[in-house]
Order: sequence, then structure tokens, then C-alpha cells
Amino acid sequence: LAQGRSNSAIIPVVWSAAAVATPIAILIALYARIAHLDRSIPFAILAVLLAAAFGAATEALTRREDRPGAATSTALFATGTLGALALALTFALEKGWLTIALALMSLGTAWISMQRPIPFLRWLAAIFAGIVTARIGYDPRIVGDAVGTTPIFNWLLWGYGLPAASFWAASIFLRRRADDAPLRMVETAAILFTALLAFMEIRHFATNGRMTSPPSLLEFALQVCVTLAMAIGLERLRLRSRSIVHNVGAVVLTAIGGLISVFGLLILENPLIWHIDVGGAVFNLLLLGYALPAVLMLLLSYAVVGMRGKVYANTIAGGALVFALAYVTLEIRRFYHGPILSTGATTGAEQYTYSIGWLAFGVVLLGVGILVNSERARLASAAVIALTILKAFVIDMSTLTGVYRALSFMCLGVVLVAIGWLYQRILFRRQIAPPPAPQASA
Repeated sequence: LAQGRSNSAIIPVVWSAAAVATPIAILIALYARIAHLDRSIPFAILAVLLAAAFGAATEALTRREDRPGAATSTALFATGTLGALALALTFALEKGWLTIALALMSLGTAWISMQRPIPFLRWLAAIFAGIVTARIGYDPRIVGDAVGTTPIFNWLLWGYGLPAASFWAASIFLRRRADDAPLRMVETAAILFTALLAFMEIRHFATNGRMTSPPSLLEFALQVCVTLAMAIGLERLRLRSRSIVHNVGAVVLTAIGGLISVFGLLILENPLIWHIDVGGAVFNLLLLGYALPAVLMLLLSYAVVGMRGKVYANTIAGGALVFALAYVTLEIRRFYHGPILSTGATTGAEQYTYSIGWLAFGVVLLGVGILVNSERARLASAAVIALTILKAFVIDMSTLTGVYRALSFMCLGVVLVAIGWLYQRILFRRQIAPPPAPQASA
């Protein structure tokens, strides 16, 4: 009514703000006084009715002719509608359901912002995402001790998975109109909840539901694999979306995966240092913790080549080489010592097998480099073979005796001669350009 009678913007805005804030404040005060902040269905129904009234006012204002203060008044009533719905959910639900409901409110607000292009609705979607993020910061388990012991299909899946899906869908709706701060906030929440879903489910699985237990090799291995896989996915996604959030998220996930790889797998839970049962001869924790991360690091290095700096891609490729060599070494150790790698003396046969395994790995890398014409693979081969030569002269010379010492140097010599022949007959010949064809005489 005030919006229709006044030509000043401030008067309808003040009346709209009062019309929205006063009923909500009264409802909250009555809820605190009568229901004592406990779950109350009657107050939830009142909040829904209030939301319906605010929604009707929003529709009425959007149909009116454009007048001073109309846009702000419409935004206030739209905010009141969604705020009253959020109150209804708060009054009716508890624990994890409230978290899920608020995340769905963010999705609903983003969808409404497409139908009714009120600028503040985009910010409201981001605000709901921020509230949900603050909620899981207060209690990461969503429902306290009632998470359950069932792997995967527990409250963590619903409490993190549904908000993550809601935020991804909300970001799609918001991106259709603009790439702005609210969109980036919702995209950040989507990536955060996806990563937290993976990490919390891994922790729940690795500790059999005892979330306060110390970490293990299994947990670190799964975290590295999932983090690297998500980084690869974001690297692909950012090429299409051109989103700075996806760009930064991929780098952050790569850094997290690298830190867990170095400090978790190579130091804190290294089975060569600590008393850890790695399992069977082939299908064991070594395959999950060292071989699979090496493959994922290699894929990630190819996903970023040409898109980021050369040093960035080569660093990831170097990590793949380190973990592949670590897998070869630890698997040989598993063959000689069984599932516990940290005990037992290293025999001459085992030391010789390390040299042969490293040489074979270097030769395989060289073969791949020649077949696919990859300079990176050939450089990796050179690094592994150089490390094997260093081991032969520093370790094998002092520890091996008799036939093992002779075989170690004989095999090394044969491989080096074969590599020299390959470079001379294949690689160097490729690099020699054919002479120019003679021109026909006139």
C-alpha cells in the first residue's frame, strides 16, 4: 500500500522491512517462550503460513509497475518467504535433517532466482550455503554419535552427500545468469562438501565407525587416491566452466594429495619403517597406497600439461615416479619378508633383486619412452637407471658377495650396453634430419 502511494523509495522499503521483520521476530519470541526451543510442529505450521503470506506479497509486488523502492521491497518479501521456510524447517527438524533442509533451501533459492531475477536471491542462496557450512563446522559428524557403523550408507552419506548435490545443482542454476560472488561461494561449498564426504566416509570405513581412532595406511591410501581423482575431475571441469573456484580447487586438492602422500604414506605410515600388516602378496595395501597413487599422479600430470606451468606438471610426474619406484621396492620386500616389512635382515638375494627390479623398471620406462616418443618417460628411465648405478657402487659393492655381486654388475653392464645401442640405433637416427632432395637441373 505504501509502495503505491509514495514516490519516495525509502518509505515503501521501511514499511516492507517492518512487515517482514516484525512477524518473524514475534514468531521466534513465542517459539522460545512456549516451546522452549524444542521441536514443535505447530510453530512449524505457523512459519509455513507466514511464508505463504510473504510469497503472495512477493508475487503481488513483481506484477506491479516499476516504482521507486519496488525492487528492494520485492527482495525483502522474497527473503522473508525463504526465511520463514527456514524457520519452519528449524522448528520441525533436528540434527542432520536440518542440515539437509537448509542445503535444499539453497538449491530452491537458486532455482527461484532463475524464475524471478531478484539480485538478492543469489546472495540468499550463498547465505544458506554458508549457514550449512558453519553447521558442519560445529559438528562434523552431523548427528553426533548416531552416525552408525554401516560403511558408506550411513548418516555421513546423507548429511554430506545431499548438501553437496544441492550445492552443485544450485551452482548450475546460478551460473546461467552470471559468474559472480554468490556463485563462487556456492561452488566453494559444493567442492568442500564433496571433499568432506569422501574424507569422512573414508575415515568411517577405515576405523569401523570409531571416528576418533588414529589414522592408518589404509585411510591415507584411500584419501590420496580419492583426492587425486577429484583433482583430475576438477582439472577437466575447469576447462569447460572457466571458473576460478574450480581452478583453485584443483590446485588445493592436488596440494592436499601431495601432503598426505609425503607425510602420510612415505613417513607416518610407511610399512618399511613401522610395524604394519600390508596383506597379501599382490592384492594388498601396497597396491592401493603406492601403485594406484602413482597411476593417478601420472594421469593428473597429463591433465595439467600445457594448461599450467611446466614445473607444476613435472613435479606431479616426479611424484608418480617416486611412488612407482617405492611400490616396486616394497613389493620386493613383501616377497622376501611377508606381510610385515619392517622386520628381518636384508639378504644378498633380496639386495640383488632390488637392483634387478629397479633396472627392469628403468628399461620399461625407456621402452615406453621410445614407443610413444615421450621425452619425460626417457628422462624418468635415466633417473631410475642412474639411481641403480649409484646403488650398485655404494650398496651392492659393500654388501653383496660372491655370485650376487658378479651378477649385479654383469646385469648392469648388459643393460647399459643395450641402452647405448638403442639410443645409437633408434633415437639418434630419428633426430638426424633427411638431406634435402636435389633440385632438377634446367
